[in-house]
Amino acid sequence: MVWSYDAGDSVESSAAISGGVAFVGSMNGDLHAIDLASGKGKWRYKTVTDGIGESSPAVSAGVVYVGDLSGVFHAVQASDGKRLWVFKTNAEIRSSPVVVGDRVLIGSYDGNLYCLGARDGKLLWKFKTENYVHGTPAVAAGIAYIAGCDEIFRGIRISDGKETTKASAGGYTGASPAMAARMAYFGNFNNEVIGLNLATRRPAWRYVHPQRNFPFYSSAAVTAGKVVLGGRDKLVHCLNASTGKSLWTFTTRARVESSPAIAGGRVYIGSNDGRVYVLDLANGSKVWEFTGGSAFSASPAIAGGRIVIGSQDGKVYCFG
Repeated sequence: MVWSYDAGDSVESSAAISGGVAFVGSMNGDLHAIDLASGKGKWRYKTVTDGIGESSPAVSAGVVYVGDLSGVFHAVQASDGKRLWVFKTNAEIRSSPVVVGDRVLIGSYDGNLYCLGARDGKLLWKFKTENYVHGTPAVAAGIAYIAGCDEIFRGIRISDGKETTKASAGGYTGASPAMAARMAYFGNFNNEVIGLNLATRRPAWRYVHPQRNFPFYSSAAVTAGKVVLGGRDKLVHCLNASTGKSLWTFTTRARVESSPAIAGGRVYIGSNDGRVYVLDLANGSKVWEFTGGSAFSASPAIAGGRIVIGSQDGKVYCFG
């Protein structure tokens, strides 16, 4: 471990790393800027109203974006934490922002996906779904894809907010889709992982564990023909991206709600058993583990040769 930092309350979202700084939200409503090299706090921005839950910060062009549990979306200057603008939705925000050019996308529990001007926060369009927008949009070729709590997978054109794709998600879906080669990959609360063909708008495959039927809340990562995600069955699953066949599983001691990060042939993932695991992508064998003081439901962020992850006891850890 390179350093640890006390955020003061539970950290349930991923850090954003940019310009040698890790930006982390916590349940006490603070957005923290932490020097990546030393672990020293640079500034704190207070959302004022409510905590920052699963909404992970996004950084673009010197601005940090994050949503809070009172439904307010914040744009903050990355250099000093000064508020630039806020936008109010009508329910809590657990989705994470995505910046596309001069636009920023954010989902809300009011059922809308919002597209705002990144510079001024003005509403450009909103798209109404039939339930919460919990997952983070995945963007490909000018389309924002969301797998929704309304059990519908949608593609929405970023330029004008028009729906281009609509397909069954197979069940209530809190995860964000992972995109690769005209396929979308996500798990749902119907205990399935789906590989959805975007051309046919139908599943190319569905994966269900033969014995352990539990929901998938973790968002998938896809690389090198493999789909990796955690399950509430306490397993990390690796599937063949083309067929959905299981390549390997790794057993932890509690549900896995953390979403994996993959780098250098390694899978980095947290578990509610209070451990961070590093696994070999090829075969799922454990390379290393770290035991913290509380559950890791947040997801790891990797940049600049560092791995940053927060835990539910409010500690943020950095590994080299």
